[in-house]
Amino acid sequence: MKYKLLFILILFTTCAASAQNKPSVHNLTGTYELVTVDNIAADGSRTHLYGDSPKGTLVIDAIGHYALQIYSEARLKFASGDKAKGTDQENKVAIKGCNAHYGTYKVEGNNIIFNIEHASFPNWEGTQQKRPFTISGDIFKYTVPAPTTGGAITGEVVWKKLSESEFTGFKN
Repeated sequence: MKYKLLFILILFTTCAASAQNKPSVHNLTGTYELVTVDNIAADGSRTHLYGDSPKGTLVIDAIGHYALQIYSEARLKFASGDKAKGTDQENKVAIKGCNAHYGTYKVEGNNIIFNIEHASFPNWEGTQQKRPFTISGDIFKYTVPAPTTGGAITGEVVWKKLSESEFTGFKN
């Protein structure tokens, strides 16, 4: 009996110590709706990169996968109605008006690390992108140290986590 109690005490102490040494865990899993995407210049001025009302979805699952899509509010339709027949200008506006990537992720402290498998910006494919983040209620905000626009600019992306009753996607 003494040995059983000693074993249980050691097991409990080991588990408690192990739990204290783990980095903080955030429950990021869920579906998010885009709120804002801003580029912030060194002087603090902001540019709404995808307009005042950008559209987008971020899905983060519990086993380490994510998919992200961001679209400009003012994307024009192709005159021909055929993506393969888009003009140079139509293609330019279309690509500048979207940002999408997917892959796996992990959380380290207050950083989310995206391991990007494929992206609308090909330069990000196969890269690892580290984003410091904060969570306040249902708001998930992260910064992008090196956005796709380049230069001495920092990106800031804000998402709102959707509850089941708010999520309207993929319904028949």
